[in-house]
Amino acid sequence: QLVESGGGLAQPGGSLRLSCAVSEFPWDYYAVGWFRQAPGKEREGVSCISADGNFFTHPSVKGRFTISYDNAKNTVNLQMNSLKPEDTAVYYCAGYGSAPCSGRIRGSWGQGVQVTVSS
Repeated sequence: QLVESGGGLAQPGGSLRLSCAVSEFPWDYYAVGWFRQAPGKEREGVSCISADGNFFTHPSVKGRFTISYDNAKNTVNLQMNSLKPEDTAVYYCAGYGSAPCSGRIRGSWGQGVQVTVSS
């Protein structure tokens, strides 16, 4: 099971870091990603990293969010900079098989963490 940590409240323009504890490499999954769901909206893929080194980042966060794998801590991290109010959502970590980085993936999901961007 994947376990998220981090999140919380940030001001617009601020930063937050999310971490997802995963199994040791090689993972039990083809890829691990971060997804988010805002109230009244569908879940969407934010950024994903595959075991063979492929990355996906949603255009709305490109240049602001960075996904990385820390092999010493076995965590997949999402560094979020220049946060905007529209980034407010529940953020989930998930491991999944070969598929696009989409909110519709089937996989193993964490419990989610709240990220709120507000002044």
